[in-house]
Amino acid sequence: MTTSGYSLCGKRIWVAGHRGMVGAAIVRRLACEDCEILTVGRDEIDLTRQDEVEKWMQANKPEAIFIAAAKVGGIVANNTQPVPFLYDNMMIEANIIHAAHAIGVEKLQFLGSSCIYPRMAEQPMKEEALLTGPLEPTNEWYAIAKIAGIKLCQAYRRQYGCDFISAQPTNLYGPEDNFHPEHSHVIPALIIKAHAAKIAGDAQMEVWGSGRPYREFLYVNDLADALVFIMQHYSAESHINVGTGDEVTIGELAQTIIDAVGFQGELVFDSSRPDGPPRKIMDSSMLMELGWKPKVSLDQGLRMAYEWYLNNSDHIRGA
Repeated sequence: MTTSGYSLCGKRIWVAGHRGMVGAAIVRRLACEDCEILTVGRDEIDLTRQDEVEKWMQANKPEAIFIAAAKVGGIVANNTQPVPFLYDNMMIEANIIHAAHAIGVEKLQFLGSSCIYPRMAEQPMKEEALLTGPLEPTNEWYAIAKIAGIKLCQAYRRQYGCDFISAQPTNLYGPEDNFHPEHSHVIPALIIKAHAAKIAGDAQMEVWGSGRPYREFLYVNDLADALVFIMQHYSAESHINVGTGDEVTIGELAQTIIDAVGFQGELVFDSSRPDGPPRKIMDSSMLMELGWKPKVSLDQGLRMAYEWYLNNSDHIRGA
């Protein structure tokens, strides 16, 4: 592991994907740094088009880049729309990484996903587990694209000496999350359910699965803080995991959510629904050894996520 003393002070920093949950959090975090934040919307540039990406980067000359732009979605979307999950994501990352080398970007950080690891990876999942076994079939298109991005950063680093790095976050939640009642991830889905049950005065709330699997969750503002820390202090070929090191059962998570929402009813678990892997947690010891620690507890983060949902329910993504 190599530490780096890269300073963001006075730098022109492009956050690709600034309107997504992660990108927006990075922009908020960078506002605390003495730097110039660059953003560009889909109405101005199509990141899957190499000529448009190169033209914009040559004109705006970013010195550092966070790649948070990606085509994302749940299991159904991955299964029914494999082309955009593979093609669009590979084009976005390849275009930005190649142009970054061409114009001499000082540092670039590519954002991956925990789904890059094998389906049956030993828990907690270490960075070395990459490419040691078959992927989870339900999101392999997205995972393969993310693995290609990691490898592309490594290739440019090895062949040209580019300071390109990759970070892999655990399960995320928080502001700007997708609160679609059917297509969101577990935390926003449970927040929606708990809020609806509270408003309706229901006696019970159903939770899919047994409630026994263990998962890890990271508040998105903590992720952004970690990514900025990594940009400043990490430089090596290996990708680096970003998690909390804490795990919780889905049942415990659901109870914490209904407490945050104020739902007084009973939780009922539908064991006929699939649980998924019994345990999924990242080994983030490499990052922790560099000196970073998460600041937001799960209880605090869930309360803030619910407050954000209430304040933005009229125009949130997926609603």
